[in-house]
Amino acid sequence: MHIPTLREDPADAGAPSHRLLLRAGYIRQLMAGHYSLLPLAVRVRLKVIQVIREEMNRIGAQEVLMPTVHPAELWQRSGRLDVMGEEMFRLRDRKGAELVLVMTAEEVVTTLAAELSSYRDLPQMWYQIQTKYRDEPRPKAGLMRVREFTMKDSYSFDLDAAGLDKSFEAHHQAYTRIFERLGIPAIPVDASSGAMGGTGSTEFMCPSEIGEDDIVYSRECGYAANREKATSRLPQADPMADAALAKDAPEPFDTPGVRTIEDLAQRFDAPADRQLKTLVYVLNGELTLVLLRGDHALGEQKLVDATGAVTIRPAVGDEIVATLGAAPGSLGAVGVTDLPVIADEALRGRSGMVTGANVNEVHLRGVDVARDITVGRWADLRTVMAGEACIHCGSPLEVFKGIEVGHIFKLGYKYTNALDVTVSGPDGKPVKPIMGCYGIGVERAMAAIVEVHHDAKGIIWPAAVAPFDAVVVVAQQNDQAVAEVGEQVYRRLRDAGVGVIIDDRSARAGEKFSDAELVGIPLRITIGKRGLAVGSAEVTERAAGETVWVPFDEIPEHVRKHVAAALAANR
Repeated sequence: MHIPTLREDPADAGAPSHRLLLRAGYIRQLMAGHYSLLPLAVRVRLKVIQVIREEMNRIGAQEVLMPTVHPAELWQRSGRLDVMGEEMFRLRDRKGAELVLVMTAEEVVTTLAAELSSYRDLPQMWYQIQTKYRDEPRPKAGLMRVREFTMKDSYSFDLDAAGLDKSFEAHHQAYTRIFERLGIPAIPVDASSGAMGGTGSTEFMCPSEIGEDDIVYSRECGYAANREKATSRLPQADPMADAALAKDAPEPFDTPGVRTIEDLAQRFDAPADRQLKTLVYVLNGELTLVLLRGDHALGEQKLVDATGAVTIRPAVGDEIVATLGAAPGSLGAVGVTDLPVIADEALRGRSGMVTGANVNEVHLRGVDVARDITVGRWADLRTVMAGEACIHCGSPLEVFKGIEVGHIFKLGYKYTNALDVTVSGPDGKPVKPIMGCYGIGVERAMAAIVEVHHDAKGIIWPAAVAPFDAVVVVAQQNDQAVAEVGEQVYRRLRDAGVGVIIDDRSARAGEKFSDAELVGIPLRITIGKRGLAVGSAEVTERAAGETVWVPFDEIPEHVRKHVAAALAANR
């Protein structure tokens, strides 16, 4: 078998999964974000897919297969052609027709649902395991963030919200079982729906230092949310302190050299939690003022979710000066009536605040938010920080990194409305089905497994996804008797239904042992001169590192029992 292991870590591989999958001969990079899966990786991938397929079938989902090339017009009808922006691969065929490479298949699956005619045809759950494409600007971490990948995406169609709740819960339970069987300690967390749309969203997060998402978590009550969605309980503002600093009208004062929240706090006795931070964003082409407390950071995804903005970017200096008359550092919303203003909920009811006067190096004190600022929209915009109180139980929140390994959404009627799909309801009137969608990235799941299951020697595959159950290592290949017994043990294991590979290379025993540990096969069966003398082989468990001597004729049953126990432990 082709297993091109490497002795040294690749220089450009940082994440453990990236480094080990390259070193152990599982993957090779073609170009940024595109990888070839070598024979061992193909076997792992198929096992991951089989676990997913079994659990999807278990909840009654039906497997389909949809194209990877879509007409752009279909995405235009759903309103997502522009939303997906530069991350969507776009092309034209020889006739000039505009096409896209699939990122996700809500539009196409909804066209299939157009053939459903009656409420009696519902519910339906359809899934596929198919290649997806995403023009990532910065592919990284091996299989974690790529531009071409395999995804299990499933879709549910129900008559009403109660039915969607059942489909959503069925997928939630299926995902819990999938990740348990794969050996991924996934935590379900509240999440933003983003460009998918809809009203409900749960991500399954694997805690990991190389993860790109921040997870907010309460050990006391189990509350968990992606930081893009998380909320927390802030201490109540002191109304007496606000009153003491209140003014009949905002009072200007000079602030030469002030450029930051910290400058104002240190030089003018204006603590950050008493400042109004004014950010200027361009949302769908329109300048918008975004207000937060001075010690709070903006969560951009929260701003997107609150406004429904398709395009978002911070305004640049020239735009800001031309519109507000001042540079950043002296900005505020007092008296501004010709621009949209959105404010964080933490500012509601506050007075005695300090903000910029829209005059360079001048600020205002004694600002009453309700009296002095025309807030068009209130929303939770701030980023939750570690140590803040849980919104449910009040305990201190933790924040840690996580890898998104699955995501489930309640889409609602976004796509059946856009593509005008109806069925005949119980009363004979047209009814639009309500949808959900549910995704798992296959290669990302493989990488997450390695992130969780590895040590200094290499990968430690869980039994459910290991490329082989056991590897027979012939310690002295040049010894005919040893080689013959090794081949016999290999054939007996194979005939007993064990997934087994034999290392019969002429390499040194130490090199073979190192490769076996690097590749991560659960059991190593060593056939050597010492064992021949007593009619036994060394059987070494990769995870625990424990070795037992097993008589040659008992090896198949020993291995089968070990594999069965390991699989049962994760079911």
